[in-house]
Amino acid sequence: MAPYEALYGRKCRSPLCWTEVGERRFLGPEMIQEVSDQVQMIKEKMQRAQARQKSYYDNRHKPLSFDVGDHVFLRIAPTSGLGRRLGMRMLSPRYLGPFLILDRIGESAYRRALPPNLAGLHDVFHVSQLRRYIYDSSHVLQPEDVELRENLTYTVRPFQILERSINNLRSKEVPLVKVQWNDMTAYETTWERQDELRKLYPEFFE
Repeated sequence: MAPYEALYGRKCRSPLCWTEVGERRFLGPEMIQEVSDQVQMIKEKMQRAQARQKSYYDNRHKPLSFDVGDHVFLRIAPTSGLGRRLGMRMLSPRYLGPFLILDRIGESAYRRALPPNLAGLHDVFHVSQLRRYIYDSSHVLQPEDVELRENLTYTVRPFQILERSINNLRSKEVPLVKVQWNDMTAYETTWERQDELRKLYPEFFE
């Protein structure tokens, strides 16, 4: 009886134990030596394959390095601690920024300038979390002259109506409109009463 069968009470189904008809079966130490030789051969082939892949990677991989004054994007995964802290979801953008590099910390960390809404975060990040920003003149927004009131507010005019709805009250219906305002993104919209908006901007409904 083979050692595996004697130990476990059933025949070995591993490819290492399969033999063809008429082939001599190894028993005892001979079988163990055969299996050990095959395992050693597999290990050597895996080590050669890993070394070959590493050489390919090393030849093509260039370590990231940034200079003070460069702009970079910050890579954030929704499942990371930072991503959960920022409330990111699976379809949220994977990169934030660009941000200005203020200083280099050691060999692989950089201090960045953060906007006020991220002031609570630590400002030093590992190079693996950063991606280089390539300057594009189309990304630069030209400032516009804005007339401010005495209380430092300014007038924003409606740009377009995105949706309409009816708010059903007990005794009447109130028409509402979803408004996108000038100088604001499509995400910065508000619901307004249609009659009040018409009074303020009658020309918008002509």
